[in-house]
Amino acid sequence: MLRVGSSAACVACRSLISNNMGVKFRIPLQKLHPLSRAIHHRYSGNNNPHRTPHRTAARYFTSMSRLPMRPLKPPPGSGGHRHQQQRNFWVARLAARLLRLRYILLGTAVGGGYTAKKTYEEWKDMLPDFSEYNWVIPDFVWELSEHIDLDKLAKALPEMEEIAKLLPDFEKIGENFTFLKGLLSSGVSLGSEVKGASGLHLLENSGDPALKATDSSTGAAHDASDKQYKKSSDKEKIDQLQEELLRTQLKYQRMLERLEKENKELRKVVLQKDDKGIHQRKVKKSLIDLYSEVLDILSDYDSNYNTQDHLPRVVVVGDQSAGKTSVLEMIAQARIFPRGSGEMMTRSPVKVTLSEGPHHVAMFKDSGREFDLCKEEDLAALRHEIELRMRKSVKEGQTVSSETISLSVKGPGIQRMVLVDLPGVISTVTTGMASDTKETIFSMSKAYMQNPNAIILCIQDGSVDAERSIVTDLVSQMDPHGRRTIFVLTKVDLAEKNLASPSRIQQIVEGKLFPMKALGYFAVVTGKGGTGESIDAIKDYEEDFFQNSRLLRDGMLKAHQVTTKNLSLAVSDCFWKMVRESVEQQADVFKASRFNLETEWKNNYPRLRELDRNELFEKAKNEILDEVISLSQVTPQLWESILQKKLWERVSTHVIENIYLPAAQTMDSGTFNTTVDIKLKQWTDKQLPHKALEVAWETLQEEFARFMAEYKGKDQDDIFDKLKEAVKDESIKRHKWNERAMDSLRVIQHNALEDRSITDKPQWDAAIQFMEETLESRLKDNESVIKDMVGPDWTERWLKWVNRTPEQHIRNETKNELDRLLKLHDDHTAYLASDEVTTVRKNLEGRGVEVDPVLIKDTWHQLYRRHFLQKALTHCSLCKRGFYYYQRHFVDSELECNDVVLFWRIQRMLVITANTLRQQLTNTEVRRLEKNVKEVLDDFGEDLEKKTQLITGRRVQLAEDLKKVREIQEKLEAFIEALHKEKLLH
Repeated sequence: MLRVGSSAACVACRSLISNNMGVKFRIPLQKLHPLSRAIHHRYSGNNNPHRTPHRTAARYFTSMSRLPMRPLKPPPGSGGHRHQQQRNFWVARLAARLLRLRYILLGTAVGGGYTAKKTYEEWKDMLPDFSEYNWVIPDFVWELSEHIDLDKLAKALPEMEEIAKLLPDFEKIGENFTFLKGLLSSGVSLGSEVKGASGLHLLENSGDPALKATDSSTGAAHDASDKQYKKSSDKEKIDQLQEELLRTQLKYQRMLERLEKENKELRKVVLQKDDKGIHQRKVKKSLIDLYSEVLDILSDYDSNYNTQDHLPRVVVVGDQSAGKTSVLEMIAQARIFPRGSGEMMTRSPVKVTLSEGPHHVAMFKDSGREFDLCKEEDLAALRHEIELRMRKSVKEGQTVSSETISLSVKGPGIQRMVLVDLPGVISTVTTGMASDTKETIFSMSKAYMQNPNAIILCIQDGSVDAERSIVTDLVSQMDPHGRRTIFVLTKVDLAEKNLASPSRIQQIVEGKLFPMKALGYFAVVTGKGGTGESIDAIKDYEEDFFQNSRLLRDGMLKAHQVTTKNLSLAVSDCFWKMVRESVEQQADVFKASRFNLETEWKNNYPRLRELDRNELFEKAKNEILDEVISLSQVTPQLWESILQKKLWERVSTHVIENIYLPAAQTMDSGTFNTTVDIKLKQWTDKQLPHKALEVAWETLQEEFARFMAEYKGKDQDDIFDKLKEAVKDESIKRHKWNERAMDSLRVIQHNALEDRSITDKPQWDAAIQFMEETLESRLKDNESVIKDMVGPDWTERWLKWVNRTPEQHIRNETKNELDRLLKLHDDHTAYLASDEVTTVRKNLEGRGVEVDPVLIKDTWHQLYRRHFLQKALTHCSLCKRGFYYYQRHFVDSELECNDVVLFWRIQRMLVITANTLRQQLTNTEVRRLEKNVKEVLDDFGEDLEKKTQLITGRRVQLAEDLKKVREIQEKLEAFIEALHKEKLLH
């Protein structure tokens, strides 16, 4: 290597540049430095004939300098040698400065690190010993300190501009340090106080002597007191020290509260940032949301808790008006529940998911609206919505409901957990309540508390006698060892004011008064009695009360046992501890349940898809709509044929009995036509249009049902039978026929019946055929009636061994007598005269048959009807050749076929009416029915109870269970994965 700045290097470089750039320096070889000559011989053409001298030298120089080379042109008037010397000097000076800057930077870094470490050690020596104060800082902070990666932390630090935005108020921090300095210089040792306070356990079991933990704070205070007792027995001095210690503790508590308030504001600002420095918060927020989703799915899956749902949740139970809702509101930091003075307000379980977020908001699970809890109008709207949902969930005739209302609340500083607020336990059912309200609340509370991983938050009213409590006995039954119960005494301010012996409060919070046991005992104040108090005002009142209360001053209550803030910390810590211990076991339970359900499905339904109830309903919905649409594909000829046949079946009796027979039995052509016109007019005005619309509506129903039945026959799946039948019935029930078409239909029918002109022979023949078919059908019915009246004839009596009854014998004798009368008088009228009735009766009495005149008339009516129909059929056959006389209007002709014209008028009316009804069906009613079917299906789709009733079977339930269990398992696995990530992050 050539040393920078040496003459040999300069001469060698000059020589190489000369060869490379074409600049000729005439320097004798012997005058070069020995090293330069060596370089010259090494890379000259003499020793290496295969290399070009100037290319080789340039390559070597480039590898040494690593700088790009370009031809240098000396300025005019200066020599090339002088310019080369100036350039070499500049290169050397630049390299020296770069080296010097590197050493300066290295020395600065080392010195700065040493100075920072020395400053840190000095500060560390000045601070008191906080090692005993671990109970304030959660465990994950110490775990984080062991696994933290400093390089990643340094990269994650924000830029200076962002740090400036997040810096707190230095004046306040200065005040805090000034106060801390004065505290350290005072007569009382802060370290001893912190050491004494560090013995406070967040949760203690004072009720169970075996599990009762020794309070280290009290032990430290006793040690200090013992030393003072040894030095002096002066009682006044001891009291003075205790008062001073209490004042110092209160000052320190206030300082911590101020710092925490500032920290809360800073965390709110940090949470509003995008991604820098809040990854851990995002994991926490999504973690509790995932867990809440699992609980929501479980609540929908089985509201009766028949499944193995042992996932933890905090169950808030207590007597009515004990302050359950107020405690929950203090934890949520917002007045979110409806208020009532002594009235039952909580009528159904309310699941509240608490999590931390930048804004204080609330949202329902099934709604996209976000309520801003910092605005009073949003709070009022939220309370009103909760009250409406509660009342809606309660069925008619009941007071409470088991349907869960799911609500999420987010805000700065809120502890993550899931709480379920239950209706208050009552001892007496009052007026207006359902008779089973007490038992319903008990069973509902037991259903939630019997979960072995549920944390029971037992709320007890401190302002009333403890003996009046009902909930404590219930809790002691569900958790006799108190391993998952946290006891909360509310309204402690009223208790201290009203109780003659405040030591009774101490007995309660130490677990010595109630038979129940608990994991921890807390005393809180949730308000001054007004309904319009804000959460901040209640917090201030609670802190002021406990600071001035002799319960805390005299040692009856410990610092960690008071305020809702400490309660929320304790409940959250216990909740997550329970979650971490049990969630994987619960995931395994649902995994096994999923395997069993999938095995059952494969064994029973191997070729069917796993469609749950909603999917099956959508499939059935499409099928039903297809069936309705198929109604519009019925041909007009088919509609008219069906309508005409059904309409004649409906009106034929009236036409024969009330129009044709009365007119035909007059035996006069003019009278016949007059009678027919009058009766047809009356019929058309009053009955015929209504009958026609009834027939059309029934036809539509029958065709709709027929299409459904045919489709069901193709698809051998009977799951949809109940649903289709219910949809059909409900749609028909809702469908109202358009009555406005009745007036136009009446006019059309009246015009059709008024027309008497038969234009051609085919119409005449069709009318005769229609008349013959009608009369033959009536004659057949009449023969059947007569046969039933007179009984079996002689062939049946001999062959089938049957006999006539006495009444049939009398009827038969009467029939024979009346037949002789008809043979004598073939053109007899329809009615028997009185003397004829008397003659028939006497003739029968002469043969020993006693008969009633009414029976004679009744028998005559049937016999004459048969006789008349037979004559009418004979006349109809004669009229087949009467179209010529009708067309020529031969009035004097012996062949009068007015009855054929009547039947032609009836037949034409049926055809025109069927055509009109068909048009109304296809153009209007089918579409209206389709619309009704869609509305019914939409209503059924929104009614979960209706779908559960109509779509049933093991196949449906198995698919439902499979879907829910899979969803629960997937959510649980996602939650467990997020939980592990959070643990690794800490």
